[in-house]
Amino acid sequence: MAEPASGNGTSRRSKRRKRSRRKNPDGTMTLIEHIYEFRRRLGFALLAVVIGGIVGFFWFSTKVGPIPSLGEIVKDPYCAIPPDRRLNGYQGCQLLQTVPFEAFMIQLKVGLAAGAVLFSPLWLYQVWAFIAPGLYSKERKYALTFVGFASVLFAGGAVLAYLLFPHALQLLMGFGQEEFITALTADKYISFMLSLLIIFGISFELPLLVVMLNRVGVVKYRQLKRWRRGIVFALFVFAAFVTPGSDPFSMLGLAGALTVLFELSIQLARLHDRKKDRERSDEGWDQLDDDEAAPFSYTPSTIDDEPAAPTASGGRSATDDIT
Repeated sequence: MAEPASGNGTSRRSKRRKRSRRKNPDGTMTLIEHIYEFRRRLGFALLAVVIGGIVGFFWFSTKVGPIPSLGEIVKDPYCAIPPDRRLNGYQGCQLLQTVPFEAFMIQLKVGLAAGAVLFSPLWLYQVWAFIAPGLYSKERKYALTFVGFASVLFAGGAVLAYLLFPHALQLLMGFGQEEFITALTADKYISFMLSLLIIFGISFELPLLVVMLNRVGVVKYRQLKRWRRGIVFALFVFAAFVTPGSDPFSMLGLAGALTVLFELSIQLARLHDRKKDRERSDEGWDQLDDDEAAPFSYTPSTIDDEPAAPTASGGRSATDDIT
């Protein structure tokens, strides 16, 4: 009975070695192996999110050293409203629970969102480990750069939204202060805050999209310069539509930040196009007529020209296993 177990263990180790880039540099796998790999990476990613959700759930009501609890961080913008505008404001700062288990569900939702952000390197690595074997080294470099800047921009947008949220909340709660008093329910308040954070985070990805489109040659600096005024106007209209509550603080903050980032992306496109133009001038491509062929090598390489990758089966190319 010991031999089959050893055989299964050896088989699993051999599969792991085959998925390893050191043992399998071109990342070739059969269709079934791709499905198994996807299932494995998805399981690890979900496990990281679940663990992060558990950590966030307990962090919601627990202070970690100098770091305040997650509940205090979420509740601070509401507590910044003057006490005379809040229900029982002078007696404390608490959100209103209207249905059973609402507090539990809010703690679970906020904890899961915070845990997914804190543990994002773990589940993002699983996504990256699944797609990286199918990319060339240059494509992997661009993908890593894109993911890194996208994460930083999303975090920056969420932080800006959190900083603007108290001012927007005070403005919105200030209308009709003689006739109304603010008694926000926890569900509505948390949903409003999370939607604002997500909207700001996603909106901050727009300038990165402009830079990537310029890198692949879809848009040029000349076009962006010509469209600048229209795009800035569109950014203000976009901010007015997507900000919940339509308060001027959130709208102007989002529109102003997007305008600055868009101008930065235009300048990056300008530097990139200037570099490309200089390379074209050095190669002599700018002096070619429109009907003249570019001096490329049009001779395709054959399979015999490519060196065969050594495999464990001996001599057989790794490309034979591709499905």
